Amino acid sequence: MGEEIIKLFGISGSPRKASTDHIVREALRHAGEIYSAETEYFSAMGKKINFCIHCDYCIKNKKGCVHKDDMQFVYEKLKWADAIIIGTPVYQGMLSAQTKAIMDRCRAIAAYDLHFIKNKPGAALAVGGDRIGGQELSIQAILNFYVINEALPVGGGSFGANLGGAFWSKDKGAEGAKEDEEGMKSMRKTVDRLMKTAIMLKNNKHI
Repeated sequence: MGEEIIKLFGISGSPRKASTDHIVREALRHAGEIYSAETEYFSAMGKKINFCIHCDYCIKNKKGCVHKDDMQFVYEKLKWADAIIIGTPVYQGMLSAQTKAIMDRCRAIAAYDLHFIKNKPGAALAVGGDRIGGQELSIQAILNFYVINEALPVGGGSFGANLGGAFWSKDKGAEGAKEDEEGMKSMRKTVDRLMKTAIMLKNNKHI
């Protein structure tokens, strides 16, 4: 759908290859099948992602972050992307430390390129082991990241998605996420809205 090729960057903020990895990959796959999407993927699993230590190196030097770790790939792809998906597991009722670190570390890129994701649509996915375990709060935290950095937060709309894609894995990893039909529906609705928004922005016309 749509002739424009949309560059879509997906991030999994999970330290494991389990449900979050699965839902973000499924979101990218769905976008690639239904729309003209070129996709890139980053998983926090096995990556070195240091915490932001608020040293102000990025502010003083305008040369990125003092930490030279795996965030360099994230910085490059956030600038490359037309649209963004961030997925997180729910830990203690909120997003994972890895997801938070990824977002915190974007202070470094904003320090020398304040508009690095300006007007790029962004969506959020969250998966929890409990049915009501913090998915919505985690999604809202990701949407707040988009708002702060001038991106355009996108949800899936009423009747099935609302703020984003919310999954209940029943602590069964990728298999649990696959079995959550309502979660998959919320993800597809969210990705559809994300891609249609990206196409509209790229074409500069109403869809």
